[in-house]
Amino acid sequence: MLIRIDPGSPVPLGEQIAASVRGAVADGVVRPGERLPAARVLADTLNVNVHTVLRGYQRLREEGLIELRRGRGAVVVSAENSQARARLLGHARELVDEARKLGLTEEELVGLIRMGPAPGA
Repeated sequence: MLIRIDPGSPVPLGEQIAASVRGAVADGVVRPGERLPAARVLADTLNVNVHTVLRGYQRLREEGLIELRRGRGAVVVSAENSQARARLLGHARELVDEARKLGLTEEELVGLIRMGPAPGA
């Protein structure tokens, strides 16, 4: 699996790592049950601090896409809908980023989501 980061991007490196893995899961490149690279190995490969990789992996764990197992490392969950969940999480991140660029508050964004699509959309 190829994980790419852009050190010049304003997006934190840990989030870039999470987004790269999220995309690989969404695209089916990484399948449920597969192990992700060890944090130390990935950190060396990307030339970043191991804690940066761990922050990305922690984000994916919080999203329910991976499990962090002592002695086994990071493993993609075996949920039937892991690809669809990864795609949805990617879209959600894009939505939140766009809302922030527009200056919307969290409450305003949640309100828009609760309203749902416009009739006829």
